[in-house]
Amino acid sequence: MKNINKILDILEETYPDAKCELNYTTPFELLIATILSAQCTDVRVNKVTEEMFKKYNTPEAFAKLSIEEISEEIKSCGLYKSKAQKIKETSIKICELYNGQVPDSLDELIKLPGVGRKTANVVLSNAFGQDALAIDTHVFRVANRIGMVNTTTPEKTEFPLMKVIPKKRWSHSHHLLIFHGRRICKARKPECEICPIQKYCKYYKENK
Repeated sequence: MKNINKILDILEETYPDAKCELNYTTPFELLIATILSAQCTDVRVNKVTEEMFKKYNTPEAFAKLSIEEISEEIKSCGLYKSKAQKIKETSIKICELYNGQVPDSLDELIKLPGVGRKTANVVLSNAFGQDALAIDTHVFRVANRIGMVNTTTPEKTEFPLMKVIPKKRWSHSHHLLIFHGRRICKARKPECEICPIQKYCKYYKENK
């Protein structure tokens, strides 16, 4: 798709405030918040972590908690039992293998329980400032709808999208596509009539 840079330029103008909407102060806090964000809104996660991180915000602290205690803290985030288990196991592993520090490489991050490529890429790009492209449902939907890629699942989208987006734009593109997906290119009813990139969009051309 030859207009990728034009599309990203327009989205940058449209969403000058596009950034990670999870609140965190350390790589570990971002890792925990990202695990919690699966099938949950960032707004809800921020409410939970605002209180929880006042009490516990290190791998050492979470490693000492029981799964029941973590569950109680994160109950309103959904899927809390499996998330609590992942948080505890990941915290223990960070203490044992990485001296209490979140690793800053994809290969090491995805060894942690409950950390897939998406979560790892969120941490790498936001906490460590690396070029990485995290694919969530918004990025998957919007990139396919516009015509940047033609893929069937979020998991199959990362590498094709990395090929068409310049590397230095990977990290910010993630936020731009999420903002666009939340504000205009919505899942059920995309607001094509007010979309600033409609003339470059495959879906608009085919459906309007």
